[in-house]
Amino acid sequence: MKEEFDDIRPYRDEEIPAAMSRIADSPAMPLLASYVCPDQSLDDVKNLLRSFKTVKEFQYGIMHKVNEQIIHNSIKAFTFEGAEKLQKGTPYLFVSNHRDIMLDASLLQNALVDAGLETTQITFGANLMMNPLVVDIGKSNRMFRVERPGGGIKDFYKSSLHLSSYIRHVINEERESVWIAQRNGRTKDGNDQTDQGIIKMFCMSKSENKIDALSELNIAPVAVSYEWESCDILKALELYASQNVKYIKKPGEDLNSILTGILKPKGRVHFQICELITEGDLIEFNNCTNNEYHKRVAQLIDKRILSAYKLWPNNYIAHDLLYGQRRFSNKYSREEKEAFMTRLAKLERFDSDVDALKDIFLGIYANPVTNKLKL
Repeated sequence: MKEEFDDIRPYRDEEIPAAMSRIADSPAMPLLASYVCPDQSLDDVKNLLRSFKTVKEFQYGIMHKVNEQIIHNSIKAFTFEGAEKLQKGTPYLFVSNHRDIMLDASLLQNALVDAGLETTQITFGANLMMNPLVVDIGKSNRMFRVERPGGGIKDFYKSSLHLSSYIRHVINEERESVWIAQRNGRTKDGNDQTDQGIIKMFCMSKSENKIDALSELNIAPVAVSYEWESCDILKALELYASQNVKYIKKPGEDLNSILTGILKPKGRVHFQICELITEGDLIEFNNCTNNEYHKRVAQLIDKRILSAYKLWPNNYIAHDLLYGQRRFSNKYSREEKEAFMTRLAKLERFDSDVDALKDIFLGIYANPVTNKLKL
């Protein structure tokens, strides 16, 4: 019997054995196995997959290993703070700034598990469901489908209401947490900003009381900061190309960004659970119109994320270079600046206005400093 959320929900435990068999039989399996379980034979990895009967077994048996490999191979130091703000058994709506297509949500899962907490369900853009293998891995990893804005207003409203209802169902009925980015798509220019349309969407499934609509979701903002953004050059090129014309992604571009994010060095990475959004916070906006309420809540989430965002030497270097200053020279060493300049020089091989391209690149790292100064 078809249920209300069958079109977007993750796999249930009873669907895992069939999904595991499909993943094990995939032509991509040899490559995936060599990365995730480099010390095991292909047959052993396939047998391991086929032994999983539940979502939790897949997450703990494979996805946790995937994240450990990413941390081991491409992250100098991984830190997580703020777990003490979360109560075991309480579901949360984690609203995160969004820098990397996969890792922002994926690495948080390891951080939560290692802190003795449960994993979350994860939003999964329909545009990323590129093939059956990705769908099987994603849905087995508690990822649920989110449609991108497009089509007519009526269809967008319907899909937004459906998503809002599902998130509320997961948190209030299934008693599970949810991860969602603060906006559609990644932050490309370093300005982490919550889309007030996301807040409006949260409220759609309980429109009669805007305070309860958000307070019962237990919103926990999450600040994610990478010392080196794996896709920084790709982001700069996209922003440069989209200055005068609408940017249209090439086939395979999202997959390239996912692989770049996973494989390229990220230096130090920090995740911070910010101060939760409480009923008391929301009541302060009770007299606002609905539109103003959504705007004020978005701004409050931004303030929490920006306050908790960890600045690295690269951020200060970029700010000084972009504005021709030495204001933050005490925040970085000569060696750190040389490493950053080497990365910046890679832009010179592209057939573009190099100075403009470099300014865009510097902004990716400098804007978090600018935004913190505004606080």
